[in-house]
Amino acid sequence: MEYLIGIDVGTSATKTVLFDKKGNIIASASREYPLYQPHNGWAEQKPEDWRDAVIATVEDVVKKAGAGKDEVKGIGISGQMHGLVMLDEVGNVIRPSIIWCDQRTGEEVEEMLEIMPRERWIEITANPPLTGWTAAKILWVRNHEPENYERCRHILLPKDYIRYILTGVFATEVSDASGMQLLDVPNRCWSDEVLEKLNIDKALLGKVYESCEVTGTILPDIAEKTGLSTETKVVGGAGDNAAAAVGTGVVKDGTAFTTIGTSGVVFAHSSQVTIDPKGRVHTCCAAVPGTWHVMGVTQAAGLSLKWFKDNFCQDYVEEAERQDVDVYDLINRDIANIPAGSDKLIYLPYLMGERTPHLDPDCRGVFFGLSAIHTKAHMLRAVMEGVSYSLSDCNDILKEMGIDVDSMMACGGGGKSPVWRQMLADLYDCSVNTVRQTEGPALGVAILAGVGCGIYESVEKACDELISEAQSTGADSSVVGKYKAYHELYKELYGNLKNSYKKLAAL
Repeated sequence: MEYLIGIDVGTSATKTVLFDKKGNIIASASREYPLYQPHNGWAEQKPEDWRDAVIATVEDVVKKAGAGKDEVKGIGISGQMHGLVMLDEVGNVIRPSIIWCDQRTGEEVEEMLEIMPRERWIEITANPPLTGWTAAKILWVRNHEPENYERCRHILLPKDYIRYILTGVFATEVSDASGMQLLDVPNRCWSDEVLEKLNIDKALLGKVYESCEVTGTILPDIAEKTGLSTETKVVGGAGDNAAAAVGTGVVKDGTAFTTIGTSGVVFAHSSQVTIDPKGRVHTCCAAVPGTWHVMGVTQAAGLSLKWFKDNFCQDYVEEAERQDVDVYDLINRDIANIPAGSDKLIYLPYLMGERTPHLDPDCRGVFFGLSAIHTKAHMLRAVMEGVSYSLSDCNDILKEMGIDVDSMMACGGGGKSPVWRQMLADLYDCSVNTVRQTEGPALGVAILAGVGCGIYESVEKACDELISEAQSTGADSSVVGKYKAYHELYKELYGNLKNSYKKLAAL
């Protein structure tokens, strides 16, 4: 038997899945770890927690499957993008990783814009300087922790730190590297111009591969701990969204997906480099060799619902425990009874600032229109609708750029919610579909591993063979117009509050 493993190093947990070559799940395991917020707007995690979670879950799935060490042919790694991992000369972690949703780097973004014009940043890296991306984090450490920067010999992304742990290789691949703001995205290589302007030594960065290329094999001590073979290949893998695209079959022009995880993404595949000159959406290299993707990002998508649930829904949590059901099933049940528009209540999902379309680290969450009529269920629905309005902003910009999408898939935890899928269908005014395969990023990187190992001929052919549609949710024509009006008001609110956000940040 031939097996493939997909590892997804997420923000809340690492999930590892072992598949057979037909894409069937044979075993899976996950392990959670904490997120640290030492200051308002900061977000950090310990790379050692990711390391321990990966080793434990890989060992777990190999044991559960009863897989012989020579039967696991390849491993693909997916992970949260943009995180900064710094290692010293012997490969030890220097400081906690500053992760994707951290917003401390506003001054560094301004520094980058002084070093090089915004337009030139977009030409080379396909995106303007951004607070959440890796380059600004590197500058922040250099500016605020010079002793740590001096010790640094290797700069890695979260999943690429795991690659180093598994293989001893310092490497990355094009999809994840696109989110560092150091890559020449049209030409799929490190930008010497950017590195020179920022005074960052290229030797600190790993070699860049395509996502399905083999980057190394398993180290002997890791093989012993996990039950793998030293012949097991590790391919480039992909950033979480690029991996999810492969895992949902979004690998050809005209295909797109919406994912609602901690963050939310609207992601479209493109065989051409398509760049928004305003920098509102992100263009990155796709995991399919020689192609790209365009994506808009909502910083706090599923995070908004989780935040509300954790802080205000103890009654739902207790009832779910009594009934032995998922707490989100109870929430969805009650939300379904609230009309579209939440009886004139609108939520702005800016708990961690916002990327698309505002690129504003200072904006914060708002409930607008609260009245005595509103219940907890109204607020929960408003949270889900606010996230949906933000995702619709992303979709509208893709249309404006001429990216025509005839198939929208839904994935991530939020994509499992029929209520949320209906909201998206009504706001997009098109059908929103799901696939039978539920392990998006993990399956995506397992497919990439299969291509690298020669099990599949190409990424596209593997997706045609392994991935199939499950459900389709059509737009409700009686609601489409209503949501359009609410969405217009939602968009007005940011403009009205923009200056107030700046004043709040300065207090």
